[in-house]
Amino acid sequence: MKTIRIYLDTSVFGGVFDTQFELPSRKLFKEIEKGKFKLVTSALVETELEPAPSEIKNYFRQNLPRAEIADVTREALELRDVYLNEGIVTENSQEDALHVAIASVSNCSIIVSWNFKHIVHFDRIPLYNAMNRINGYPEIDIYSPQEVISYEED
Repeated sequence: MKTIRIYLDTSVFGGVFDTQFELPSRKLFKEIEKGKFKLVTSALVETELEPAPSEIKNYFRQNLPRAEIADVTREALELRDVYLNEGIVTENSQEDALHVAIASVSNCSIIVSWNFKHIVHFDRIPLYNAMNRINGYPEIDIYSPQEVISYEED
């Protein structure tokens, strides 16, 4: 069985240290460690984590050996601009659109995020996918960690 490529945005790394999101975030990272998912993240996440508390930055660094780091390419920036031009999100949320674009051009099957306003939102997901189809990219599933983790006993 092929390992599922999942893109984690900045919120998932921070979620490990947030009482509201900690349990599903940690479970997701355990499942990545066990090989259920192939972790893909990006240089954008690394940049967004610069002002974060050291525990979050350290956790990100601990996961780097098992991660593929996607670059912010011209292709991803162009797809982000499509999302912005179509009004899926506003200019103020361009980094959120860029996460979706990076995951899309990096052939990830799923984006995992705790960002319910601009990424994991029922109004936006079909719009992201419509623009992906129009622009020659596959559709991408977008979920929160609690929708991706296994609920069977370990």
